[in-house]
Amino acid sequence: MKKDIHPDYHEITVEQTDGSTYKTRSTWGKEGDVLKLDVDPLTHPAWSGGKDVVIEKGQLSKFEKRFGSFLSGNASGEQK
Repeated sequence: MKKDIHPDYHEITVEQTDGSTYKTRSTWGKEGDVLKLDVDPLTHPAWSGGKDVVIEKGQLSKFEKRFGSFLSGNASGEQK
């Protein structure tokens, strides 16, 4: 294995949007640097259940209208 080709792996502090912090190991920055997040599980709709959930519900309704509900065994798409 070649020497001196791998990045330095060290401990950094990650600061979330609410100000809470945690320590992790990373190749980002230098030892002891603070990485401030703009998007994290506290603010992003993928984790917080934002407006994207409404879009998914509409897509499911379209699918069930077109193909029926697989769970109920209703392949004609008719509502029971």
